Amino acid sequence: MERNRTLREQHGLGNGGASRRRRLGGSSALNNYLLRHAQTLIYALGQLSRRPFATLMTVAVIGIALAMPAGLHVMLKNVQSVLSGWDSAAQISLFLQKDATESSALALATQLEQRSEIASVDYISAEQAMSEFQRLSGFGDALKALEENPLPAVLVIHPALQQQGPEQLQRLVEELRGEAKVDLAQLDMQWVKRLYGLMDIGRRGVWVLASLLALAVLLVVGNTIRLAIQNRRDEIVITKLIGGTDAFIRRPFLYTGFWYGLLGGVIAFVMVEASLWVLAGPVNNLAGLYNSSFHLAGVDLDTAGALLLGGLSLGLCGSWLAVGRHLREIEPT
Repeated sequence: MERNRTLREQHGLGNGGASRRRRLGGSSALNNYLLRHAQTLIYALGQLSRRPFATLMTVAVIGIALAMPAGLHVMLKNVQSVLSGWDSAAQISLFLQKDATESSALALATQLEQRSEIASVDYISAEQAMSEFQRLSGFGDALKALEENPLPAVLVIHPALQQQGPEQLQRLVEELRGEAKVDLAQLDMQWVKRLYGLMDIGRRGVWVLASLLALAVLLVVGNTIRLAIQNRRDEIVITKLIGGTDAFIRRPFLYTGFWYGLLGGVIAFVMVEASLWVLAGPVNNLAGLYNSSFHLAGVDLDTAGALLLGGLSLGLCGSWLAVGRHLREIEPT
């Protein structure tokens, strides 16, 4: 009996053979499903290649719409990198008490440098402060007549980059004012608030522009797919008469939107990179005049991925909305 059971299983009989046939059938169905989608994907690209001029015009419009907010985003990141590199950015000046000795001032500087929110501390002695003031003020001879130096020693605090927001800086200044040897803690918050206000406006502007242009892309893709549906109206009617489902009819139009979005994202990437390449020379010359080594940064991987993914999503959404609406209007009579 054991031998008979083994022979039945080898010939596909019995419970073992049935399970194996079910597994093979499921695998074959999945392969056929993926194969049909791959064929439709290539078929949709072939349909677009038959109308190169019309396809190029549509893809170019999508690319321009995607390139504008992406370009502004890249430029904003470059501006942020310039501002973060300013040596004078967000400095806090601690004017020490007149009786503070140099050793106590250096000890306080060492103590402050231990804090994570402070990048570095520079010590300026009273003599160095007076020498600098004489050189810059133009009253060198008059200041020499003073019997004693009226200027105190100063600690210049450079906050860490992640602590240079207006709220973090204000909180740090309040804490430093409580130090025993500090007479006055000073920070020009006005320019910091203005700077971050401008950067916030820029970021919000990018999002607003991206939202408006995303809507434009949806309309462009939707209208293009609508025209394609109208041009193939008779074919759709015949397909429905012979039993074609809405999912089967919808598939090539969805992949058409997929290709529109993907190609639009690629063109947007090329446009942004080309624009940065054109601007790189003048920007480098300007940076050289200020003795800066700044160079324009191109599109990073995150931005490029978001650009392509955004194009794909908008293309699929636009085609889905257009197909869902207009296919219901086409029925065999």
